Amino acid sequence: MSTIQINNETFNYQLNGPENAPVLFFSNSLGTTYSMWAKQVDYFSKNYRVLSYDTRGHGESVKNKGPYTLEQLGNDVLHITQALGIEKFSFCGISMGGLIGQWLGIHAPEKLDKLVVCNTAAKIGQEAGWNERATLVRSEGMNPVANGSAGRWFTEGFVQANPVIVNELIDGLRQTDAEGYASCCDALAKADLREKIALIKTPTLIVAGGHDPVTTVADADAMAEKIAGSSRVDLNASHLSNIEASEAFNHALEAFLKG
Repeated sequence: MSTIQINNETFNYQLNGPENAPVLFFSNSLGTTYSMWAKQVDYFSKNYRVLSYDTRGHGESVKNKGPYTLEQLGNDVLHITQALGIEKFSFCGISMGGLIGQWLGIHAPEKLDKLVVCNTAAKIGQEAGWNERATLVRSEGMNPVANGSAGRWFTEGFVQANPVIVNELIDGLRQTDAEGYASCCDALAKADLREKIALIKTPTLIVAGGHDPVTTVADADAMAEKIAGSSRVDLNASHLSNIEASEAFNHALEAFLKG
C-alpha cells in the first residue's frame, strides 16, 4: 500500500507484479476499496503490473467535500497513471468504476490498451434516487445504506455460504466516509453516457452478473449494442461479480486481455 500526492490531494494505491509487464488498472465500486480486487491482484500480478487504488472519497484516498463529477473521477485515473509514469494501460472497473472506464474510453482512448466494464451501465439508476441516497447518508451516516447492501451485492446463496467475506465488505461500507460516499452519489446522479459510448473504439469487454438487480443484463446489452465490436460475458453472480464468481471472472478477463 502506497500513497501519492496529486494537486495537494492524497491517493492510496497498490502496485504489484513485474515492473516491465503490461499495466492492468482496477477501479473499485461505490462503498468499497482497492481490497475488493484481492483475488484479481493475486491472479494477474504474475503476468501484469497490477495497479489498484481507492477511488476519491473512499478508503485512504482524499475525501474532500463534493459534489464530485464523473469527469473528476476519470481525471483522477489519468493523473495517477501520469504521476506513476504509466503511458498506456488496460482498465477494468466495476459498477462506478465501470462508468469511469466508459468515460476514459470516450475521453482518453490513447491511454487505453483494452477496456473492461463490469456490472455497470451507461447510466446507473436515476438521478432522484442518487440524490436521495446522498441526502440520507449526509444526515444519518452509512448504516442505512449498509443494512441493505448484502442483498444488492450478492446472491442469497453466496451470502449464506460466505458470511466472513460478506460481513467484511459490509463492515467496510459502514466505515466509508459519509461525505465521500455522498459526493460520489452526486457524481452518479449526473453521469449519463448513453449518447456518448458509441464513440468508444478501444477493444471492450462488458461483464454482467446474471442475478444483478442494480446493473442488469439488459444494461449490459444496451452498452454492447452501442460499443462497436465489444464482447459480452454473463457470470453466475450478482453485483460484485469479481468476488462472487472470481474464478470465472478471472478467466474471462484473462482470455480477453490475451485475445
